[in-house]
Amino acid sequence: MGYLIGTDEAGYGPNLGPLVISASVWQVPDGTGGEGLFDLLRHVVVDSLEAADKHDPPRVVIADSKVLYRSGSDLRHLERGLWAAWALLGQQPRSWREVWNILETNGADELYASPWFKDYNASVPGDGVALSWSMKAMRLRESFSAGGVELLCLSSRTVFPQEFNKLVGFYNSKGELLSRLTLELVERVIRPLGVGPISVICDKHGGRNRYGFFLAGRFPDWLIEIHGESRQQSVYRFGPTDRRIEIRFHTKAERYLPAALASMASKYLRELAMQAFNRYWCSRVPGLAPTAGYPQDARRFKTAITPVQRELGIDDNAIWRVK
Repeated sequence: MGYLIGTDEAGYGPNLGPLVISASVWQVPDGTGGEGLFDLLRHVVVDSLEAADKHDPPRVVIADSKVLYRSGSDLRHLERGLWAAWALLGQQPRSWREVWNILETNGADELYASPWFKDYNASVPGDGVALSWSMKAMRLRESFSAGGVELLCLSSRTVFPQEFNKLVGFYNSKGELLSRLTLELVERVIRPLGVGPISVICDKHGGRNRYGFFLAGRFPDWLIEIHGESRQQSVYRFGPTDRRIEIRFHTKAERYLPAALASMASKYLRELAMQAFNRYWCSRVPGLAPTAGYPQDARRFKTAITPVQRELGIDDNAIWRVK
């Protein structure tokens, strides 16, 4: 057996709210690449909403979060896939804070320190169909088992504005920040895996084609072999013969199931953070419309909250991302 890992981020571009990086980890039959996982699970998993509607009983949709969610819409399509995944992992979060505790084990301090997080704990999921996937866990497990597939882990790394600004200042580049923290997460989820080949699929980080320097820093005990660096994909291999690791940085990696599930987790966690953030400020500034945090609208939102922010003594560094 081997392992497939997919990573993706949400919130790279905004000035408000966190950057979230996630990874999903799968055990698969030897020789299974990211391209083949949808085929192995075709009886229960599809990669589009249109495909899901064609089947009875329904399939789980795991796809790029940009396909499943648009700013201002509800989260039901993200929730349905994520609750199906959590059913496979034996988890069933029922509150905002439980989702954070499952996905992001490093972010608890921020959840209690920030005024918009510390007293917030909404019920989840908002979609009743999503919750029903927990009742269908047996069918999912049987289909996964028949294909020799097991979902092992779904984990996130959240970078809130204060840490984001500190790290951007240290690295002088948010692209470098993304590459380093993605590999930090990859190293963390690889650590407990057993013997077997490990294939990692990451979405390209901006326009970067070369990642060898970052890999050498994160995995210093191994010679990093470069097997191609191009606009389409950059491929690296290293590690012992019984636990060989291949990492690919691929354009549009979300078309592969492991990265697609990571994309969904990242987007969902970021949207949960923005729910709490918007609720806090909109309750204190009459007539204020919520924001998704992207530059133009973020400036509108920041201008509106500044007087109240000053009264409350909240530093800009806790709110505004410098890049």
